[in-house]
Amino acid sequence: MNATHDPTPDAWYAAARHWTFRGHDLPYRDSGGDSREAVLLIHGFPTCSWDWAPLWDRLVARYGRVIAPDMLGFGRAAKPRGHRYDLMEQADLHVALMQHCGVDTVQVVAHDYGVSVAQELLARGLDHSLPMTLRAVALLNGGLFPETHRQTLTQRLLHSPLGALLSALSGQDRFNRSFSLVFGPETRPSAATLDAFWSLLTYNDGHRQLHRLIRYIDDRRQHRERWVGALQRTPVPLRLINGPEDPVSGAHMVARYRTLIPAPDVVSLPGIGHYPQVEAPDGVWNALQPFLDRT
Repeated sequence: MNATHDPTPDAWYAAARHWTFRGHDLPYRDSGGDSREAVLLIHGFPTCSWDWAPLWDRLVARYGRVIAPDMLGFGRAAKPRGHRYDLMEQADLHVALMQHCGVDTVQVVAHDYGVSVAQELLARGLDHSLPMTLRAVALLNGGLFPETHRQTLTQRLLHSPLGALLSALSGQDRFNRSFSLVFGPETRPSAATLDAFWSLLTYNDGHRQLHRLIRYIDDRRQHRERWVGALQRTPVPLRLINGPEDPVSGAHMVARYRTLIPAPDVVSLPGIGHYPQVEAPDGVWNALQPFLDRT
């Protein structure tokens, strides 16, 4: 069964708010209210906050305030040319947004690229430089350990000296093929979903920036000890929710997680690939809701 994705991007962003981070306009969804506690949703590469649409209504109904931004360079956010996109800056962005929203306590749900942002937030919590309280962190498929991150062919090319050329030549057919391969064999994205993802990727010519955004791979290597150490030493409750069919960070990454993380709390979703929240929102909800309730 193909994965479907509602509401449409236009409907999703029609309800977005906007703020300015370091001179750049960024959209974010905020379910509203004046609560100083929120669930913070951190998206992955190369997609955006729309990834969380299948879970949004349930999260809001149960937890009240939920916030999901587009990071710099993604979705309908600003995508400055020549920018040195950096995971540390993306962590700064989330901290600044929480301050902008008046939030000082968060439960984080992070996916893919976003798991590195969550790891940096955990590290800042350990060194007392984080101006908010992390109550819990749920991690969906992502490269928690650079040694287990298996790049797709497209990612390897984008990260190579040919990256700028590949970005310049990128088209939807190539995107559809490479993107679909990271989903589970029975939960590939529908044609309409692929069209929507492509429209968000190409917004503000974002597909021309992929060779710059892919430098997150270097950030993960550079900060490996800090970010893996944060997972090992944090007192914040962690849960890993994983689609094992993911060729990038599936079952092989979970095996590494179990060897490195004390008392690992892992939920595996059989048959699911790299985008559990899109492929199996019910399965993710069933794993996420009791964890967030408990913490």
